[in-house]
This record gives sequence, C-alpha cells and structure tokens, in this order.
Amino acid sequence: MASSIGNEKSVNPVLRISQLDALELNKALEQLVWSQFTNCFHGFKPGVLAHFEPEVKAFLWFILWRFTVYSKNATVGQAILNIQYKNNLSQTEKYQPLSKHQKLWYLIFTVGGRWLEERCYDLFSNRQLQSFCKIKHYINFGAGLLKLCGLLNFLIFLQKGTFATLTERVLGIRSVFCKPQGVRQVGFEYMNRELLWHGFAEFLIYLLPLINVQKLKLKISSWCLPIAGLSNSENTLAACGKECSLCEEWPTMPHTIGCSHVFCYYCIKSNYLFDMYFTCPKCGSEVHSLQPLRYKIEMTELH
Repeated sequence: MASSIGNEKSVNPVLRISQLDALELNKALEQLVWSQFTNCFHGFKPGVLAHFEPEVKAFLWFILWRFTVYSKNATVGQAILNIQYKNNLSQTEKYQPLSKHQKLWYLIFTVGGRWLEERCYDLFSNRQLQSFCKIKHYINFGAGLLKLCGLLNFLIFLQKGTFATLTERVLGIRSVFCKPQGVRQVGFEYMNRELLWHGFAEFLIYLLPLINVQKLKLKISSWCLPIAGLSNSENTLAACGKECSLCEEWPTMPHTIGCSHVFCYYCIKSNYLFDMYFTCPKCGSEVHSLQPLRYKIEMTELH
C-alpha cells in the first residue's frame, strides 16, 4: 500500500542549477574516493596502480553505482539536493522509478564508457601497426562525436531544463524532486552585515583623502615622545643632532627650522611642501625658515 502511494505522488521539476550542482557533487565525491583509495598505497612501490588504474577506477565507480543509482534511484549529489531519477519513458506523469534495464545501461554508459576510453588509449598508444592506427583513428572519431553530441545536449538542456547529460537523454531518465519544495526562508543577517560594512568602507574612502595623515602622525608622535629642555644654540645642535627628527637616520644635508632639532633637507623640504602648516614632531614649533646647519656633524661622532 505504501509503495503504491509513493508511486502515485506527483513529480516536481528540478531547477537547472540544482542539476548542475548534483553533477559537480558527483565529480567531487569520485575524486575524494579515489584520493582516499590511493592513500592506502603510499607505502608501496611507486606506480603499482598505474597498470591497473582504469580497472580499479571502474570497480570503485561500480560500487558507488550499486549503492546509489541501483538501490536509491539517485546519485550521491542528487540525494544531497533532494533529487532522484524518474523513468521518463512511462506514459503517466506520476513518479515511476527506473527500470533494471535503465540502471544497467546507465552503468554501461557511465562506468563502462570511461573505462573503455582510458583502456583503449593505453592499448593503442604504443601500437604502430596500420590496423591498430585505423582502429585508434575510429575510436578518436567516435569520442569526438560523442563530445559534440554532449555539447548539443547541454545547449538543449540550458534551453529546456531537462536531461543534463547525454546519458539521461538517451535512456529517458529525468531528474525530479523527491518532495515538494517549500518556501525558502531567507535570513537577512548576513546581508545586513555586508551592507553595513560596504557603507562603512565607502565612508572611509570618502573621508580619508580629507585627512592630513602625515600631520596627524607627527602630532601624535610629538605627544608620545616630548623632548624639552634643549638649548637653542647651534653648538647644542651640532652635539645632539646625530639623527633626523623625521626619519631617525644620520641627517643628510642637515637643516633646522628654527628650533633645537635637526632634519634631513629632503625630509623637511618634502614635508613642508606637502603641508605648509608643518610643525616639528618633537617640540611642535612651526617652520619659520629652512636653514642649513653651520657646524659639520662628522661621522666620527657616532663612535
């Protein structure tokens, strides 16, 4: 009774993006299974799986098919997204599960096709006979034709929204939702945070060019590192001016601005050109005039 009720439930078409997401999830699962399987052979001789890689992959994909499509009428990616396959060859619009023939042919087309492609490439890659070259040419032509058909099927899928792969179209299997999709509850907390952050960022972008960052930095520096009690004589400048008050390096072409501190010419000139109201970062004195230091500060004074 339960099965009859389940077979009579209506089908719900699946969005294109959901079908494509299911395909991507299937590929991610296959890569994860293969990487976990190869990790078991890290302690063996390198290349131990190279000769049997197509057969090993086919065996793993067969196991996945057995516990997904064969038993549940859905791949792993479809099961995550609440999707399953429907027998589209049936005359009724009600849900009909896949027949055993469709499941077997699905196995042959997906698992067997990929195994045949990889194995044929290994068989005919080193053959130089004319007959083998012709067979290889025919196989390459057939593979190219299948890829072209797959491209055409994908374009049709984008237009109509059914049969995302060529295998589904050939076998007549269609993706439908397992249960009716309810109204999606959208939370706006994340969106509110993003809007608040973007508004704050735009405000900063507008405000920062209006702030004299250099002057603000020098003002804070003068508050944090005040120096008082220095003499204004040039002898004191020659004795104490062993570093520029801006770059804190040995002053190059030392100049003064009328206070008891020494600056590199390029440091004080560039800051004064940038800000005509520049003040000394040590004592806060305004720039009266740029004057070169009369007494030479020799490098030997460092020692």
